[in-house]
Amino acid sequence: MAGIAMPSWSNTKAVLTASTFSLLGFGAGSASAADYGKPTDYAYGFQIPVTDVANDIQWFHNAILTPLIVIISLFVLALLIYVGMKFNEKANPTPSKNSHNSVLEFAWTVVPVLILLIIAIPSFRLLYKQYDFPKPDLVVKAIGHQWYWEYQYPDAGDDVGFESYMIEDADLKPGQPRLLATDNEVVVPVNKVVHVLVTANDVIHNWTVPSFGSKTDAVPGRTTATWFKATREGVYYGQCSELCGVRHAFMPITVRVVNDAQYDRWIEARKSGDDDAVEAVMKDIASYQDEKRKLAGLAKPAN
Repeated sequence: MAGIAMPSWSNTKAVLTASTFSLLGFGAGSASAADYGKPTDYAYGFQIPVTDVANDIQWFHNAILTPLIVIISLFVLALLIYVGMKFNEKANPTPSKNSHNSVLEFAWTVVPVLILLIIAIPSFRLLYKQYDFPKPDLVVKAIGHQWYWEYQYPDAGDDVGFESYMIEDADLKPGQPRLLATDNEVVVPVNKVVHVLVTANDVIHNWTVPSFGSKTDAVPGRTTATWFKATREGVYYGQCSELCGVRHAFMPITVRVVNDAQYDRWIEARKSGDDDAVEAVMKDIASYQDEKRKLAGLAKPAN
């Protein structure tokens, strides 16, 4: 109908998720907007999603899995209490000798099947969406090493590639999260489809960024892939999620989502091979995003 803006399915799912959690008494969220892209102290839910896939994952968990788990748990608890009160020796001194009940046996077979169908339909849709790769605007190759990540940008030529190490505690700057910040960040443009080709050079690693809903193994001798389309500028953190040795916990992932003009500047600086130019561009981008967050009422720095 002309002149009427219909709500998107993503927005509808967000409302349903919030309503479901409110009804269950959990509240509608777990992290403040100031902490998007990274873990939050004492949070109980997911990180704030910035891709459709991550939003769908959270909707599936919050609107389907959690209510089912709560309902089934309460039903089993009530059943145990009822059986304990109804069929204890004092209340029921002469026990029944029935060996079976056809209606009951039919019910406890069919009901679980129906529950699995309720779970399966949205689960398969989500799985298909995760692995139905749209045409990429950008391809990034991530190579896992013990214990750091190496990144290449095949679309930009052989000149754009770098290694990314965790920043040690003694070298952290204000606002950089411990065990998550890296010396070289992956930079991608906002609202663009990014394919990440993932492999490893030694043992199995795993490239994971929760806010993107991206998680895939890095296997030596094989190339796996994941994709995302971030809809919000900022910095998003992840970690290797596969036990890979003694420093497994110290190979984080940092992805900075920027606008197109900033991305083009960063690519040119990378192509030039001038580390000082790259650092200057990154400082400009970080300052711009910090100022943007402050204007939006988010006091914490973007990095």
